[in-house]
Amino acid sequence: MTECTTQKAVFAKLNCKSVQADFAGGRLTSDGGALLLRQADRASAFSSRLAGLIPDERDPARTRHTMRELLTQRVFGIALGYEDLIDHNTLRDDAALQTAAGRDPGEDRALASAPTLCRLENGVDRSTLAAMSDLLVELFIESYDEAPAELVLDFDATDDPLHGEQEGRFFHGYYDGYCYLPLYVFWEGRPLVAYLRRSNIDPALHARAILKMLVGRLRQAWPDVRIIVRADSGFCRWKLMRWCERHGVDYILGLARNKRLQAASEHLMEEAEAFFCESGQKVRHFGELTYGARSWDRERRIICKAERLADGPNRRYVVTSLGGDPQALYDGLYCQRGEMENRIKEQQLQLFADRTSCHRMLANQFRLLLSTFAYVLVDMIRRVALAGTQMARAQVGTIRLKLFKVGARILSSARRVVFHLAGGYPWKRLFLLAAHRLRACPGG
Repeated sequence: MTECTTQKAVFAKLNCKSVQADFAGGRLTSDGGALLLRQADRASAFSSRLAGLIPDERDPARTRHTMRELLTQRVFGIALGYEDLIDHNTLRDDAALQTAAGRDPGEDRALASAPTLCRLENGVDRSTLAAMSDLLVELFIESYDEAPAELVLDFDATDDPLHGEQEGRFFHGYYDGYCYLPLYVFWEGRPLVAYLRRSNIDPALHARAILKMLVGRLRQAWPDVRIIVRADSGFCRWKLMRWCERHGVDYILGLARNKRLQAASEHLMEEAEAFFCESGQKVRHFGELTYGARSWDRERRIICKAERLADGPNRRYVVTSLGGDPQALYDGLYCQRGEMENRIKEQQLQLFADRTSCHRMLANQFRLLLSTFAYVLVDMIRRVALAGTQMARAQVGTIRLKLFKVGARILSSARRVVFHLAGGYPWKRLFLLAAHRLRACPGG
């Protein structure tokens, strides 16, 4: 890449010294931490496996960028904070991203441009997307050294606002706008499913089929694992519950309020009201009952929460196949699903899962999956490289700011590529620890 060394800017003097700026610094980057992403990728080999799933019909004689380079360039770019394809018109010359993607920065060969990456997005088909989704589950399974005793699978849907004329675009009354309605499945902050859907559907659409797929694969890997499905009232469907009961899967699902439930639990609310009137303090009472909606195939156990707040009464209902104390199930298990909502926000806001601006819905599903793979990589760094440190539970944005956004000067010779990181970098010990741990991983 041609570097300009003649242009110079002159600024006001500092005491008696002149202050100047030129462009002779060499190959500089603000993303020196891309090396951590490269090492995490090597430890999991996800990019090579992902590249093998995407058919490459290009003429090899005219191909300048391998499929693996294209995928790592885009996934690493997302992890580094570059949400739009157009960013790669500049990033393609960045030495840090070139090194991370497997291209020697000393060869002065640029990575792919935005139009090339756009053609990749629009070239995928349904079978490729299905294979990519399967790989997401495989990476989850491989991340365990031993079989877990229990898995709580969190199902949730969220809105993905649309501002163009994308395929599958519909107006959603609850979210008051045009959007997609993607379905996510997480386990303790780790993604297993990211499935893009139209918004003119039942929020639980395809949840049973996805659960069947997940349970089959997870039990194939871990025959004795206990599986619990956790979700809000949008997924409370009797066919889903019946499937769980027939296949040894437990569930704890939110249940929408109705007059029958309120009447059956009125005594709990009256007790809470009496305590509040006497003490002036908020109170919660828990109970249970047996209930079956008219559309259900049978009655099931319902946990009732009657809460009296300063703002008024607050009733909540949960249907479950689990036994045990109602309050312990509600507080200790059901309410923990709020952590999944934080993870969805983390992926959408900090890894740009909502950048679904392609016209084709399949291309937008591809973008969603690339964002999810970026999440898997960063989460691997968080779980493996940062375990036991002050950043063990840090969000993606914090990890990016403190570990990825590191100024560096990059020198490439015949024998080595050297990243000279900023001397005043305040997180150097943590960076070195993370690099050491990732290097020690199998495959690293």
